[in-house]
Amino acid sequence: MKTTVVCGLLGSGKTTFIRNFVTGRTEKTVVLVNDFGKAGIDGEIFSARGIASVELPSGCVCCTLKFDLITTIQRIVKQFSPEHLLIEPSGVASPSGVLEALEIAGTGSASVIGIVDAAEFTELYESGMYGSFFEDQIVNSDVILVNKTDLADEPAIAAAERLIGSVNPLAVLLRAVNATISIPLPEAPRHRDIHSSGRHLRFETVSVNLLNRMELALVQALFDDLSKGKFGRVVRAKALVNTSGGPYRFDSTFGTVDMARFEKTIEESRLVVIGEGLDVDALKQAGER
Repeated sequence: MKTTVVCGLLGSGKTTFIRNFVTGRTEKTVVLVNDFGKAGIDGEIFSARGIASVELPSGCVCCTLKFDLITTIQRIVKQFSPEHLLIEPSGVASPSGVLEALEIAGTGSASVIGIVDAAEFTELYESGMYGSFFEDQIVNSDVILVNKTDLADEPAIAAAERLIGSVNPLAVLLRAVNATISIPLPEAPRHRDIHSSGRHLRFETVSVNLLNRMELALVQALFDDLSKGKFGRVVRAKALVNTSGGPYRFDSTFGTVDMARFEKTIEESRLVVIGEGLDVDALKQAGER
């Protein structure tokens, strides 16, 4: 079984990469997705495209859920016998912790794909807010996608590439739009030295059940308020909502809001918010409007 870990900070494009990569492939593939919140969302996004997935929500696989990750991998192997296992850790999970769990699970070596946002990476790295996380990700990645190059200018892209190259000169660097690549993934290295930063990103997470058939304008207003900091410092927010105008997916990362029609009726309308100093009561009241 081939194993690939797809890592990256919140909103970098991990889910998009996996959807693009798996669609149309003939090998039997299973995605193990770890959403950082009780209301998992990415699993339903995968299933809408017919992608087999197993969710491991409500925690982080590099620390509190490490044992659960190991047992879940063993169950996937026994139940599905996949040819390829793709693991999408939460956007705050350090890749080193996932690689350590894979060693314990005995799955063999894994390849690691790191994804960074071309427009945000250099500024976020140099701010020091996520420095140790980025170092853990970049040093342990075999391939690094400098994603969203359509949203960044050439100086920003080049600066990100120089910075990544200074941290891990051996990684294969690829520019990407919508996290799409046209080359095969490299084989996993036979031996890997796992480099751990020893630190973990810690954020609050709030999961909110939303009313079905909310007015689309109300959901748009809610995400506008999230992006402006009305409910606290929001690093990431995402939702699947059956609105009055049909099913929609909403996404907000560092103040940028994206919305798109969803492929099918949503099982349960829900919102997950990740950040600091979150106003839990206000968020829950907003979901009941």
